Amino acid sequence: MNPEVALPILIPLFSGALSLLFWRLRSMQRLVAVAGTAALLITSLWLLASVSRDGIQVMHMGNWPAPFGISLVADLLGAIMVVLTGIIGFAVALFSLATVGRGHEAFGYFPLMHLLLAGVAGAFLTGDIFNLYVWFEVMLVASFALLILGSEKAQMEGAIKYVALNLLSSVIFLSAVGLLYGLVGTLNMADIAQRLGQLEEGGLVDVLAMMFMVAFGIKAAAFPLFFWLPASYHTPPVAVSALFAGLLTKVGVYALYRVFTLIFNQSPDYTHEILLWGAGLTMLTGVLGAAAQFEFRRILSFHIVSQIGYMILGLALFTPLALVGGVFYIMHHIIVKTNLFLVSGFVHRLKGSYQLKKLGGLYKSHPWLAVLFLIPALSLAGLPPLSGFFAKFVVIRAGLEAEAYGVTFVALLVGLLTLYSMVKIWAEVFWKATPEGAEPAPAAPSQREQWLLYLPIVGLALCTLAIGLYGAPIYALAEASAAQLMDPGRYIEAVLGTEVTP
Repeated sequence: MNPEVALPILIPLFSGALSLLFWRLRSMQRLVAVAGTAALLITSLWLLASVSRDGIQVMHMGNWPAPFGISLVADLLGAIMVVLTGIIGFAVALFSLATVGRGHEAFGYFPLMHLLLAGVAGAFLTGDIFNLYVWFEVMLVASFALLILGSEKAQMEGAIKYVALNLLSSVIFLSAVGLLYGLVGTLNMADIAQRLGQLEEGGLVDVLAMMFMVAFGIKAAAFPLFFWLPASYHTPPVAVSALFAGLLTKVGVYALYRVFTLIFNQSPDYTHEILLWGAGLTMLTGVLGAAAQFEFRRILSFHIVSQIGYMILGLALFTPLALVGGVFYIMHHIIVKTNLFLVSGFVHRLKGSYQLKKLGGLYKSHPWLAVLFLIPALSLAGLPPLSGFFAKFVVIRAGLEAEAYGVTFVALLVGLLTLYSMVKIWAEVFWKATPEGAEPAPAAPSQREQWLLYLPIVGLALCTLAIGLYGAPIYALAEASAAQLMDPGRYIEAVLGTEVTP
C-alpha cells in the first residue's frame, strides 16, 4: 500500500464534502479551505519525497492488478505537478479569504474549489486513460460552476465559449479512447503503450495520435483553438482566475507530455513536427494578443497562451534537454502566472478596476506591491536571475542544439514582446500618476485583509526567487523527471510488474 499516492485526491474530496456539511457556517468553510489545502500540500510533498527516494509509486485500487483494475501512478512528473497543485491551492485559499464575498460563498465557492483540486490531482495521478477523461470532466464541471458564480453578463458569455470548446475537446477525447480500446483492448496506459508498440497498423495509430493531440491541445489552449481562454479567464472572481491560470491549462499540457512520451512515441518525426509548428504559432499569437490588450487580466490571459507554447516546444523537440526545459518551464510558469493574477486582484481591491487607463499611482502609495509585481513580471519575461530566465534558456538552448532555428527565433521574439507587455502594465498601473476623473477607490482593505492579500503573493514571489537563485535542486528534479519520460519502459515495468524488452 502506498497511501500517499491516493491522498492528494482523497483530501480535496473529503474537504469538499466537509464544506458542504458546514454549508451555513461561513467561518467553518473558510477554516476547512485553508486546512484542506495545507493538508494537500503536505501530502503532495510526502509523495514527491517517496517518488524521489523509491522510484515510481503505484497503487492498485481494490488490489486488482494492472491492467485489470484501476491504477494510480506517481512518477516524478506527476508528483511535481501534484506539489504545484498543493502550492497553488493553498495560496488561492488564503487569498480567497480576503476577496471572495458572501454571495459567492453562499453558492458553494469553497466546495467547488476543493472539487476542482481533486480533479486536477486525479488527472495527474491516474494510470488509466478513461479515468483521465473522467477527471477532466470533474474539472470541467467544477470550473464551469466557478466561472459563472455571480452570473454577470461577461461571465456568462465567457462561460459559453469555455464550455463549448471544452465539450468539443471531451467528445474528441472520448471518441479517441473508444477507438483506442477497440484497437488494443485495454485502458491502462502502461498496457496500452506495451501493446501499441507491437501493432503494425501505423496509419490508424497516427490518426489516434492526432485525435489526442487535438483534444489535449484544446484543453491546453494551444493554437488554433485557444480563444476560449482569453474570453473567459478575466470574467470570474480573481481568486478563481488565479486558480484557473495556474492549473487548468497545465493539465492539458501534462496530458500531452504523458501521452506523447509513453503511448504515441512510435512516429516522433510526424507527430512532434506538428507539435513544433503548434508551439511556435501558440507563442506568437498569444503574445500578439497580449500586446493589443489594455485590461490587466486579459493581458495575463493571452500570456498564458503564449507561455503554453514554450511548454509544448519542450515536448516537440523531444530531446532530453528539451524535456528538462519543458518540465522546468511548467514549474516556473504555474507559480509566476498565479502570482500575477493575485497581484491584479490586489490592485482591483485597491482601485476598483482592471482597466489600465483607470489605474495609476500605486508605486507611490503601495511600493511593496509594486516590487512584488516586478518579481513575477520580469520572471515571465525571462530576465535573469529569475526563474523564467533559466526556464527559457534551457528550452532555447535545446532548440539550437536540435537545429530548430525558426521556432527558436520565435521564442526569443516572444520573450521581448512579453517584456513589452509587462512594462506596459508597470507604467500604467504603478508608475504613472492616478488619472484625473478616475472612479473613487473602494474602501481600503482592513489590516487583516491586507495580510491575507500580501501573504500568498509574498510566498509565491519567494518561490520564484528561490527557483532562480537556488535552482540547482529544481533543475536536478526536472532532469530526473525528463529521464523517466525518455525511458517509458520504467513506467511500464512499475505499473505492470513485468520487464519491458527493448
